[in-house]
Amino acid sequence: MKIYTKQGDKGFTKLLYGGEVPKDSIAPEAYGSVDELVASLGLIRAEKKLPLATKELVLKIQRNLFIVGAELATSKENRSKLKPGETLVTLNMINELEQDIDYLTEKNGIPTYFVVPGENEISSKFDWSRVVSRRAERKCVTWQQYFEIQESLVGIYLNRLSDLLWMLARDFEKEWTASK
Repeated sequence: MKIYTKQGDKGFTKLLYGGEVPKDSIAPEAYGSVDELVASLGLIRAEKKLPLATKELVLKIQRNLFIVGAELATSKENRSKLKPGETLVTLNMINELEQDIDYLTEKNGIPTYFVVPGENEISSKFDWSRVVSRRAERKCVTWQQYFEIQESLVGIYLNRLSDLLWMLARDFEKEWTASK
């Protein structure tokens, strides 16, 4: 078996459950942005100083982002084939993010000002992942509007995830640097 198939050489890619689209169309743009987010989180998870509980949380998020990607890589016609929690984002996935956000809010509070990223490598990487998540969210909004998919929870998941990543960045800072 070889890693290359040559099937995408003409600028098209296959979707989950069938169909194909140009590689620069909105679905590959959306799930490609999510793939970038998974990779950026991998940089965090590889940090030697990262506590085990945070590594496990990041890995759980990465795995959930594969679910997000699967949903985005499915045509509107094949959405009925999606399986909750496997290839379809669920409300439970969002609730888990909210619980983690609430825990960090209780632990650290919330700054009442804009925070400048960069106190240390780990917090900076969480902030970088946050902006990648926001970009993925914007691409997913376009995806939902283009395909007229109202029932998807992908955008909500990424919105909450961005909030969690922001709170995780703050959790790894001793002091927050105000923008003014």
